Amino acid sequence: MDLSELQAIRREKVEAFRASGVEPYALRSERTHTTLEAIRAFETREAVADGADDPEPPIVVVGRIVGFRHMGKTVFAHVEDGAGRLQLYARKDELGADEYADLLKLYDLGDFVQASGQLFRTRTGEISLRVAEIRMLSKALNAPPEKWHGLQDVEIRYRQRYVDLMANPEVRRVFEMRARTITATRRFLDARGYIEVETPTLQPLYGGAAARPFTTHHNALNQTFYLRIADELYLKRLLVGGFERVYEICKDFRNEGIDRNHSPEFTMLEFYEAYSDYQGMMELVEAMIAEVTRDVLGCSTIEVGDRTVDVTPPWTRRSMRDAIRDLSRVDYVAHPDQPSLLAAARAAGADIEADTVWPRIVDELLKQFVRPRLIEPTLLIDYPVALSPLAKRKADDPTHVERFQPFVGGVELGNSFTELNDPIDQLARFQEQQRDRDAGDDEAMPIDADFITALMYGMPPTGGVGIGIDRLVMLLAGQPTLRDVILFPAMRALPSTSDEGVDSHRE
Repeated sequence: MDLSELQAIRREKVEAFRASGVEPYALRSERTHTTLEAIRAFETREAVADGADDPEPPIVVVGRIVGFRHMGKTVFAHVEDGAGRLQLYARKDELGADEYADLLKLYDLGDFVQASGQLFRTRTGEISLRVAEIRMLSKALNAPPEKWHGLQDVEIRYRQRYVDLMANPEVRRVFEMRARTITATRRFLDARGYIEVETPTLQPLYGGAAARPFTTHHNALNQTFYLRIADELYLKRLLVGGFERVYEICKDFRNEGIDRNHSPEFTMLEFYEAYSDYQGMMELVEAMIAEVTRDVLGCSTIEVGDRTVDVTPPWTRRSMRDAIRDLSRVDYVAHPDQPSLLAAARAAGADIEADTVWPRIVDELLKQFVRPRLIEPTLLIDYPVALSPLAKRKADDPTHVERFQPFVGGVELGNSFTELNDPIDQLARFQEQQRDRDAGDDEAMPIDADFITALMYGMPPTGGVGIGIDRLVMLLAGQPTLRDVILFPAMRALPSTSDEGVDSHRE
């Protein structure tokens, strides 16, 4: 590996440590307190000591050096761990001349260190560790980003998320929020009697959504497999088998474009409840998003641009047909064939390709005219049968199904049906999907004969929901794109593998 000038200098320091008998990548470390625990323990002792002169007990902290300066015979440094940061105060006469010289010459910003000593307050009032001993835990060869400007390059932020997390504490907070969102979601469903299950990621036949799959080959079985686009059909099989409330939080994969709301690899929550329907699921989704929001944000409101949105139930409910008709002036029911609907949609200003099949035109009308305007929490209900091959028809309108999608802040958060459990009707829907595939819709679902067999054993009346975890986190965290809430998003390969390191000078 070719090293830059700064990397080469740091590499020489690695060898200097080893020449002195010190391993700069320590086998083990010790810690008695996190930085936050140390500060709180000191403040507690201050509060109860009442002027007593009892010596402060020695402690050991570890962390990355994020600040470094020296004044005469004193070094001031800040170390940061996962809990916070603490100032180190090292004096030459207390640390020793040789150790102090090594601290000045061999330690840099970005290094991980272990320091022991006693806590005190400096003249400026900052709680600090008076260093009695310091040792190297891990020597960094790359310097961290410059302190005041942080990491600004968007490409590097996504490609080298480790640098992004190091340089931007607010990014770490986003992913801590993501973890809390998933935990709160699990807690909500567990409390209602749902059990968490796992279904295959590699599937011999994909289904459960309208999407192109990623394809792979299983050598041992000499068979084509697909990365799942959804886990819906497997979860429904579990209801056939006797489970009544199941959920899964998993990775799904769709071989599609990348934009602010789409990623080829994403995290999906799906849950199914026997003896429920889309009305019951509406109430459950409203309650879940409201409770998760309170758990994560401490309140029931979300900031969307310059607007404050309250997710407290009940939400607005509006039919898909009315929403599209009101906002685009196109009534898809009045245009039952593809040429007529295409002409009407284009006349309204929609950007739609000529070979788009009828259900996709309806979906484009929704995406282009309706979704961006659904800022307040809204449940869009009752979709055309052709757009919903896995949902049960409405009793009073067999051209539409019992389906809804939740929208907040112009973001589509998920999808829900009263699940179709008639095997003959389901087979007919699959066959209609096959006709759409033959007509050029490469996102239409293939016929899953085994799923039809499962339904023939009987599936109880069921309500099901899918929620995009990434989109929910994006909304809660106020982030503009999914890439900002996915730790390592998919990126186009670079033309070369040259070093992308970020260098800076120690201050």
